[in-house]
Amino acid sequence: MEEPERELLARYRAGDASALGELVELFRRPLFGFIFRMTDGRDDPDDIFQEVWLRVIKHQARYTHKNFKSWLFRIAQNLVIDRARKQKPIVDLQSSAMREEENVFETRIEDKGLTTPAQIDAKTLGEQIVAAVRTLPDDQRAVFLMRTEADLPFKEIAKIQGTSINTALARMQYALAKLRDALKSEYHELQGTTS
Repeated sequence: MEEPERELLARYRAGDASALGELVELFRRPLFGFIFRMTDGRDDPDDIFQEVWLRVIKHQARYTHKNFKSWLFRIAQNLVIDRARKQKPIVDLQSSAMREEENVFETRIEDKGLTTPAQIDAKTLGEQIVAAVRTLPDDQRAVFLMRTEADLPFKEIAKIQGTSINTALARMQYALAKLRDALKSEYHELQGTTS
């Protein structure tokens, strides 16, 4: 476990309730982003996020894993899978939660004084990337999001998914190939504008 997580968990175990708030805040963005993208904004990602932390509180005394972030994402993935098994298919062409959610991919592109048309193009590209990621099979989308949202190493992703590292790497390769194919025209447009 990394030093900040170890210290915060130790403080929480010693009775410092504010340490839990700090721990939640430390992982809020990558964990919620993962849950939101895995559920496409359905199944109330806020509820799943809260359930992850309730399980952390409930089982923190038995926590023995080395990587706290991996443990969180394993809990989150299991909750998403459990909810998906219990849910009936929902047809939601444009989730209102997705429209309101900050586009994580857009925020990773540094704004170097983009003009309004360029900003619109970047927003459109970000939306196209999110839509393409949404079409990936669940196992590939999970690997892609754990790697891009949480920056988890493939060894940890493989443990979370209960697979070999080669399977995790293959899922990422398949995901990237599908994304390249889905975003081929956008890539060629970008190449044309930068040449």
